[in-house]
Amino acid sequence: MTDTGPAGHISDDRTLTLLSTADVAGIAITPADVVETVERAYRTLAAGRSDNPRKLTVKPADGHSVAYAMLGRDGTRDVVAVKTSYKHGLHRPRGEQHYYTTLTLYDDRSGLPVAMMDCGRIGALRTPAVSALLARTCAAPGARSALVIGTGTQGRLALPFLLTTLPGLQHLMLYGTHPEGIAAVRAQLRTDFPDRSVEVVTDADKAAAAADVVLATAGPSTPAAVAAPSLRPGSLAVLVGHGLAPSTLHAADRVVATSEAQMRVTGTDMADASGALPAVDAEFPAVIAGTAAGRTDPGERIFAYNSGLVVTDIALGHRLAQLALAQGLGTRVPLWR
Repeated sequence: MTDTGPAGHISDDRTLTLLSTADVAGIAITPADVVETVERAYRTLAAGRSDNPRKLTVKPADGHSVAYAMLGRDGTRDVVAVKTSYKHGLHRPRGEQHYYTTLTLYDDRSGLPVAMMDCGRIGALRTPAVSALLARTCAAPGARSALVIGTGTQGRLALPFLLTTLPGLQHLMLYGTHPEGIAAVRAQLRTDFPDRSVEVVTDADKAAAAADVVLATAGPSTPAAVAAPSLRPGSLAVLVGHGLAPSTLHAADRVVATSEAQMRVTGTDMADASGALPAVDAEFPAVIAGTAAGRTDPGERIFAYNSGLVVTDIALGHRLAQLALAQGLGTRVPLWR
């Protein structure tokens, strides 16, 4: 049995195309393309045409590793996929940990496999796209300033994606403690927006007081912990990693989450002294679809929790797979022979 898969690629029911880390890294894609792909996935989910079940988690009692499995279906692309994620050595320094994540895609029209691919870059691109969409729908009208906390992968990509959805931003600020990370953020901004520059700040709370959008992407060791009193009226605070104190959530006038269920599982570090998290006012798929409001008043302080939904990984993974297969990338493996 054979069929024509994405971009004319010949698929069959006995072989699987593997897209390695290097294959995926070599695919050129713009922030605008990523944002469009992710937004479409949210709209399809909100319309009830996609499936995004809750993830399965396995973690041993001593906490030395964690594994996730996520199954989903994109109703626009007619693609079913399974994402797996496994991290080992959680008690060790980050450089000594082992981390593997893969996405396996199947065409639900032909019933044939599309590809199995490294999912690292998919998550790295999907997350800043979601933050940028949160900013577009939840930032106050006329937002002009943004602060990014953290200089890792998410910090490096944050500003180009924010400028894609909020081109009116004028004052860009960055808080980071790693010189090489700061240099990488500046280099990425020059690549995507060569006419823009970013101011490096040393006081995260002071900078937050001057920001309409605060995007916290830092790792757990960051000294930044911007508290609610530092946020100006009308501000939007988006949490991806670390850099915001729990008070920014509990004192917010409005809370938006990509998934309330996921926030209650993965956002426990933002709980109050009694271990509780506040109710979510709106979930993001409904905000994107226009059936729920991201912001209801220009003066609201909004807290947004950005956690991944597998349907966005599926859509972006399928988009990257299409581009890769069109370029002849990948290795064909006779897996089922």
